[in-house]
Amino acid sequence: MNFDVTNRLEYEKVKERLADFAMSYLGKNHIEQMAPLTDKRVIEQWLEETEETVQMIKFGASIPIPALEGMEQIFSGFGKGLLLSIEELQLIGRLLETTEQLKRFMAKKETVAPNVSAYAKSMYELKELKSEIERCIRHGQLTDQASPELGKIRKKIVIIEERIKKKLDGTMQRYRSYLQEFVVSMRGDRYVVPVKKEYRKLIPGAVLDESASGQTVFIEPADLAQLSFELNGWRADEAREETKVLAHLTDMAEEHRHEISINLETIGHYDFLAAKAKYARSLDGRSVRLNTEGKIRIVGGKHPLLGSQSVPLHFEIGEGYRSLIITGPNTGGKTVALKTIGLLTMMVQSGLLVPVEEESSFAIYSEVSADIGDGQSLEHSLSTFSSHIKNVIRILRSAGPSSLILLDELATGTDPGEGIGLSIAVLEELYKRGATVVATTHFNEIKQFAEEAPGFQNASMAFDLETLQPLYRLTIGSAGSSYAFQIALKLGIPKDIIERSKAITYNRAQNDPLVSLETALADHRTSIGAALGVPEETGAARAKSASTIGATAWSTTKTTTEASDTKNEKQLSSLPSFDIGDSVWIHSLRRTGIVCSQPDDRGNIVVMIQKEKVKINRKRLSLYIEKKQLYPDESYDLDIVFESKEVRKKRKQMNKRHDPSNIIVKPSEEI
Repeated sequence: MNFDVTNRLEYEKVKERLADFAMSYLGKNHIEQMAPLTDKRVIEQWLEETEETVQMIKFGASIPIPALEGMEQIFSGFGKGLLLSIEELQLIGRLLETTEQLKRFMAKKETVAPNVSAYAKSMYELKELKSEIERCIRHGQLTDQASPELGKIRKKIVIIEERIKKKLDGTMQRYRSYLQEFVVSMRGDRYVVPVKKEYRKLIPGAVLDESASGQTVFIEPADLAQLSFELNGWRADEAREETKVLAHLTDMAEEHRHEISINLETIGHYDFLAAKAKYARSLDGRSVRLNTEGKIRIVGGKHPLLGSQSVPLHFEIGEGYRSLIITGPNTGGKTVALKTIGLLTMMVQSGLLVPVEEESSFAIYSEVSADIGDGQSLEHSLSTFSSHIKNVIRILRSAGPSSLILLDELATGTDPGEGIGLSIAVLEELYKRGATVVATTHFNEIKQFAEEAPGFQNASMAFDLETLQPLYRLTIGSAGSSYAFQIALKLGIPKDIIERSKAITYNRAQNDPLVSLETALADHRTSIGAALGVPEETGAARAKSASTIGATAWSTTKTTTEASDTKNEKQLSSLPSFDIGDSVWIHSLRRTGIVCSQPDDRGNIVVMIQKEKVKINRKRLSLYIEKKQLYPDESYDLDIVFESKEVRKKRKQMNKRHDPSNIIVKPSEEI
């Protein structure tokens, strides 16, 4: 799965928390390699095993899993001719001891966890190797019983050391007055006594060292030299014999390399399962039902990284609709809802129990794609919009019937009009490809599209207007509001500004057919009809259905189509009418103009926009300010508005006298 997506949905953070519960490097390796699966049977098996492990540890039972420190290096050295040290052989001994404990533990859990306990049956106890290590090594040392020869050598060493001790005692008593202190020390592997520097020639022997001050010399007495030589010889024999014992134990361990690897692999898997079970208990996680039909039902779902204080999410998709548009105010929980849906899906497909209530079910997807957050990159100088588009391109490359796609804040980062059109086109394309889509938006046009388009549904996040606090509850079936005016008013924006804002907004919305949205809806209905085998609408019927955003829900039956046509004809007959001089809002240009003519037979009206006259169909216009409000005096000369200062000057001169050179050229109305 795309690494960027796992980061956006915080899947890697879940893995980090899961790793905190692992005991061994092998368990952590399993977690590091963990990724969502797509095989329903395998996912169900993983969920069942995790649930069994939860039951196993539910009442305080601790699975005996060793930390396996150092085992990675030991096992990697097998077959390379390396001699195992005493410490490494002890680690193998403890591994075999833990293996026996783990097998006994799992044997007692067969009833509670039949699937999980079965893994222990594949483990090898290797009693002979374990016994040999215990016989040869004790308290971090090779025992005298490790080999007969080693025992003999060590007895010789003990005898010589006793003889040396007696010699030293006699020497120190004899030269007591010459000594700096009454103590024996070692220099290398030779015994020395500390002698005052001025007496060094009075004691026979070799000077092996001198103190930092130069006042003391360390002398090996001459009568000890031969004994020291013999002792060193026996110690060399001891080292050679100890090497033989270690080589013998290393050979035994390497002979059982395969069995040890099986044991390590099984312990690593048990550690992985135990970590998943402990993590599930920390989340109050449970198993869920699975399907491959794109149906998700989350009952009381919580984001696993937000803790128990997060508000439970109730969410459904796949029954009657597979594209959901979530609306609501900023910080209202829309993005958290998206992340919760995506992250829980990925966790389930990874065999993790998730924090949901009973009756929850999840679909299995081959791809989970997300465009969440602006993703703006200063390093690569990408704008928010460019970043969104790059994500959308990536999503479109792989989108299909087995894709879950999460889109946050559609139509942001660019011109709203163009962004809305692009968003609707992308949503429509994803629907055609069979993908499951959950998206968030603030734009009414996208809400309206979801309201009308087959296979789409609206949802909203609840918001408390009194406290200006989000409630983080998702309600499916109705679009929400951004509550911009209410929030602005509560925060202190003057009421008259709020009222003016409402007037501007609602006047712009009045009688706005939003042709681009109509076309998108009509095309969407046609494509769905083709997919269902329904004949395409005629050009006239399609024009009628595209003429209004308020058409009734699309139906393939003749009765519903006729009813819809009748409704659309009524709407066509009730197109807005304007008087010359009215100020109108031009939706396509997002600006105002003044009506200069009555509509022709096609409904086109000449509108003056900043001293330029443009012909626009009246369907693209809505009343902004009536003429009577602009010019209260009925005798007001509108030529002042429509004609230039130069033309008005010439007309005034014409009224005074005739001048052949004074000509007014009237432009053609055919614009």
